[in-house]
Amino acid sequence: MTHRVAVLDRDNCLSRKCGLECIKFCPVNKMGGECIVLGEDKKALIDEELCTGCGICPKKCPFHAITIVNLAEELKQEKIHQYGPNGFRLYRLPVPKKGEVVGLVGRNGIGKSTTLSILSGSLTPNLGDIKSPPSWENIINYYQGSELKSHFEQIANGTLRVSMKPQAVYLIPRVWKGDAGSLLKEVDERKVANDLLEQLSLKESAGRQVGELSGGELQRLAVAVAASKDADIYFFDEPSSYNDVFQRMAVSKVIQSLADMGRCVLLVEHDLTFLDYLSDYLQVFYGEAGAYGVVSHIHPSRTGVNILLDGYLPDENVRFRDRPVTFEVYSPIDETSEMPDLAKYTDLVKRYPGFNLKVESGSMKAGAVIGILGANAIGKTTFMKMVAGVDKPDEGSISTEAKISYKPQYLTPDYEGTVEMLLEEVSGGSYNDGATQSTLITPIGVNRLYEKTVKDLSGGELQKVAVTACLLRDAELYALDEPSAFIDVEDRITLARVLSRYVKSQGRTALVIDHDVQLIDIISDSLMIFRGQPGVSGTASKPMRKEDGMNMFLQDLGVTYRRDVDSNRPRVNKQGSKLDRRQKDMKTFYYLSKAAEPQS
Repeated sequence: MTHRVAVLDRDNCLSRKCGLECIKFCPVNKMGGECIVLGEDKKALIDEELCTGCGICPKKCPFHAITIVNLAEELKQEKIHQYGPNGFRLYRLPVPKKGEVVGLVGRNGIGKSTTLSILSGSLTPNLGDIKSPPSWENIINYYQGSELKSHFEQIANGTLRVSMKPQAVYLIPRVWKGDAGSLLKEVDERKVANDLLEQLSLKESAGRQVGELSGGELQRLAVAVAASKDADIYFFDEPSSYNDVFQRMAVSKVIQSLADMGRCVLLVEHDLTFLDYLSDYLQVFYGEAGAYGVVSHIHPSRTGVNILLDGYLPDENVRFRDRPVTFEVYSPIDETSEMPDLAKYTDLVKRYPGFNLKVESGSMKAGAVIGILGANAIGKTTFMKMVAGVDKPDEGSISTEAKISYKPQYLTPDYEGTVEMLLEEVSGGSYNDGATQSTLITPIGVNRLYEKTVKDLSGGELQKVAVTACLLRDAELYALDEPSAFIDVEDRITLARVLSRYVKSQGRTALVIDHDVQLIDIISDSLMIFRGQPGVSGTASKPMRKEDGMNMFLQDLGVTYRRDVDSNRPRVNKQGSKLDRRQKDMKTFYYLSKAAEPQS
């Protein structure tokens, strides 16, 4: 048995443009019924009881505004919240655990933020009853016999102490006009402000106004503010954003220390390596973005990540993705050495007041993807700008006749038209080619954004459009600075696959900066490693074999990687574990060779 779910994307429902195809072609309407009508707001209104699930209206809607799905009947009894008629609905909730970090992972628009709002007490769940929302007494009765009963009792009587690290850290300057140190001391209930400033490398930032801080500094300040409060439960919504890998490791230690104190910690994160490393348990969100979200049962972290990658929940017999994500068993052999050089450069030097960058001479091969890893403020973007011709080196030269397409790190949605108009403009119409649609546009999901104006896109949507626009331009070299920012974990993996295949199928070259080590691992043929003192000086290696580059980078980071025995995905070894110590003794930080791996 199933129950029908009909969801309308109100932003995409443009009844004045579409000719009301959904109303005209609905079989129930044709027989005299009123399954789909035009509401008072001139948007479609779908009666889920009358809907037969024929699937005609989603196909007829030119703006992809309608989603019709059939869900298991038993889920109907587990509906936690619904946002109005034909609105998004959430099924089930995660279970906080004292002394543990519970990771929450899934696509954007699938209920993670709604979940945090409910569990933090800022949103009262309506249990799917839109017209007559339940009282707190009814909600508590609903959770009778479950671990969440006492949680909601504490919310209802106002005794639950909550600390929330929000996703939108860029809003902090709107609510606090002073310096960073004063903000932290103002909220420091545990008297740990000085320790947190030290742990999160914020001592030099403490005296500056919050409006002057970088994205990474704001993120770490938000983590410090949340961690300084004396709470029963801590929520961290995407704490890795804007931070480099070194800073993410520092953040992970702060968050883990809260669980070590016996407190509950819930973590929403899209960096799969960071999530796996930090979480004790994992709950996967699946469903359809903007339509519905279901929270899986709780699993140990390793099992949960493998479930996410496999796209299948064995304990619930639910497949939520068509095919599993697979990984290469061993680092790919560098096959680009015989390919022609697309660009060559001598030793380069770039100087700014207080900072200088030195780059070792090298070349970029046609048909290769070159990954760039290193700390923030160490010259990665400066190098990319020099390659793209945005900046010029003070010493040395870059030799290339290649056309270059550059996607910058920070995106400004200042284009006046729609997404489709932008893609038409940058591609000269080639975006509509069948091969481009199937290999680039559709897999990334940009086709669903065509009618949206660029200025109205979310951060993740804007990033997808910017990456797509970069790849559609007539160029031989694509330079992409942090293409994974704001994109959810599943789309990151899809993006990595699409980017690599598209670049190589076109015989082009890509230069990619990113802090998601797994993404760089998936797409790269070779690596450039940036080292030095952030904000003072940086040195960059020439492109090297990926295995050599990853070994160098992970040694600097002080962590070792292994392959998961089931999925072959990269995993960070726990600090001080037997395998971690063994790999460090062998100076093999990036996977063991086949002969050296432990035999099962």
